[in-house]
Amino acid sequence: MSDVSRFPVVELEDLPDDLRERVGAIAEKSGFVPNIFRALGHRPAELRAFLDYHDALMERSDGLSKAERELVVVATSGANHCTYCVVAHGAILRIRAKDPELADRVSSNPWQVELDERGRAIVDLALVLAQDSASFGEGDLEAARAAGLTDDEIWDVGAITALFAMSNRLAHLTALRPNPEFYLLGRVPR
Repeated sequence: MSDVSRFPVVELEDLPDDLRERVGAIAEKSGFVPNIFRALGHRPAELRAFLDYHDALMERSDGLSKAERELVVVATSGANHCTYCVVAHGAILRIRAKDPELADRVSSNPWQVELDERGRAIVDLALVLAQDSASFGEGDLEAARAAGLTDDEIWDVGAITALFAMSNRLAHLTALRPNPEFYLLGRVPR
């Protein structure tokens, strides 16, 4: 087992050209290569599919804000006890929400964290889908709509929750460790 994963990891320079370019752009922006890409990189087709779906959901300019999208990831990952995703996306949420405490509060107790009505509806949707999706129904939809979420935004919450439920399970499978750099992002000035 490496210090990153139970399975083989790939360095940036060893990725296929298209992935080296995509992951390299992320590394340039953040200052490091997130370990998820090193871990998934030994299966390039899966890394491409993951990045494509991730970007389709997380980089949209309409609907949920980028901070709200990260709120879904942190609530889902906290409910699934995924250290890697809580740490990595907690850092992104701290930056996007401009709040150094929100991610810790959401990941540790998403049921009791104080949020505005919209944020509460987003977290509640993510939690029911992450923890008891078979019970999801019209009441959940009505509550989200009453808080002002559109059907398109509700879809986004569900799709992001589903993608990160998968990501959380891959992180558990691989015993994926967060990059040390994530712990300081959004807490101390760069």
